[in-house]
Amino acid sequence: METIYFDYAATTPVDERVLESMLPYLTEKFGNPNSLYRLGREAYTSLEAAREQVAALLGAEAPNEVLFTSGGTESDNAALIGIAQSAAAKHGNHVIVSAFEHHAVLEPAHWLEKNGFEVTYLKPRQDGWIHIEDVQAALREDTVLVSIMHGNNEIGTVAPIRAIADAVHAMGGFMHTDAAQTLGKVPFNVQELGVDAATFSGHKIYGPKGIGVLYLRKRTPFNPFLRGGGQEFRKRSGTQNVAGSIGFAAALQLMVDSQAQEAVRLAGLRDKVTEGVIARLENVETSVKGEGERIPGIASLLIKGVEGEAMLLQLDNLGFAVSTGSACSSGSLEPSHVLLSIGCPPEIAHGSLRISMGRQSTETHVDKFLEVFPPIVERLRAMSPVYQRMFGSSV
Repeated sequence: METIYFDYAATTPVDERVLESMLPYLTEKFGNPNSLYRLGREAYTSLEAAREQVAALLGAEAPNEVLFTSGGTESDNAALIGIAQSAAAKHGNHVIVSAFEHHAVLEPAHWLEKNGFEVTYLKPRQDGWIHIEDVQAALREDTVLVSIMHGNNEIGTVAPIRAIADAVHAMGGFMHTDAAQTLGKVPFNVQELGVDAATFSGHKIYGPKGIGVLYLRKRTPFNPFLRGGGQEFRKRSGTQNVAGSIGFAAALQLMVDSQAQEAVRLAGLRDKVTEGVIARLENVETSVKGEGERIPGIASLLIKGVEGEAMLLQLDNLGFAVSTGSACSSGSLEPSHVLLSIGCPPEIAHGSLRISMGRQSTETHVDKFLEVFPPIVERLRAMSPVYQRMFGSSV
């Protein structure tokens, strides 16, 4: 059975061209880039070429502002803890993060909170966006760090990072953004956005898992998160993943080269699946209510009166891979913290479905989804006492 993959926001397949660029560094060019003999020097030269390429594509001022890491989670942890701890004595101990960040930001924020920092969890508005006025109202003289994700991984809203960074800098703080979901999908330039730190993940851009990047603007205070041999300019110790770094650079280049055309195509698919589901089913709405910049390929729907997991499993049986905003943790079902943060009631948030499209997605795939999905929802609603309680009758 063919699998129609609609979960590109979770991960992407490695592009064959990316894999081809990596293979020599997994076989004959396997040297440690920190070794002085020929194999090591070759690996080092290739690693630094990849760093220069990534720095140029990100708009960094210098290649040494690009640190290769194990992925987005490490980069987020390193940025939040490393900057906050280093800058606290001079700048203060107040940190602001948005309430709908990825857990790779929320968890280090909780850690900071337990270790002498005061953290403000800034809620987005019910339209799904972070608004600059709300950030300005939360800023204080002792705000040392603000972390607002560039694009939300679940509902796809894009934050006004430049305006936020300007406001943060005016108060003497530092600005970090998690850009794992937006890199290569919307225009991104670290200097134009004015950020002091940004994090990225290779497997979101058709590169390999296990590789990420932390952009760290020069002169940004930072305590190393990993200590050891002093690699990555003494900011991230550990033998570098040369093949992964080269794969990241190749993947990013391909994303940037096709970004403008893909954005138009994916936005069209997103709108088609959203409008198609709403036209075919009652009591369905989008998670995003307002107007603003959005990640092109992410559609977030609220299917009222049906559990997200039930829809996901039914779709999986028919060969569709999608995601739900609900997460099963420790045996108890919890609604998406993203949806709760924008004011979605828990009973509605349980029925969320995220459809995220990418390079291999086609209109035919969307048509097939629109053919099989409404009958699934109708069957589930017919068996659902929750739906009957909410709307007074079955479908």
